[in-house]
Amino acid sequence: VQLQACGGGLVQAGGSLRLSCAASGRAFSSYAMGWFRQAPGKEREFVAAISRSGGSTNYADSVKGRVTISRDNAKNTVYLQMNSLKPEDTAVYLCAADWWGWGSGEGSQYDYWGQGTQVTVSS
Repeated sequence: VQLQACGGGLVQAGGSLRLSCAASGRAFSSYAMGWFRQAPGKEREFVAAISRSGGSTNYADSVKGRVTISRDNAKNTVYLQMNSLKPEDTAVYLCAADWWGWGSGEGSQYDYWGQGTQVTVSS
């Protein structure tokens, strides 16, 4: 499966962004989907994940309450709605697909990765 993320940009602190990740190929609903982020000089970190059906979600503590992950299996797309953004949210955001997964926060569980979209939050 190929993943294409978009929706990043420059936003002021307190603002919102909605990221999208479109998947090509078949059987999108067989993949749990996750969002991760990587800031310059830092390790990649988990942001949010969603189960194959969309019935279960998983969030990092750092974004809980500010971020919502969702998916539309008919459109082969997963979304990340981010509100109340902070400068420390600045990073490249990557989407990933885990074949027959449940929505793990461990990057090593994911089989496919997109190229990422840049999110920059100014103070």
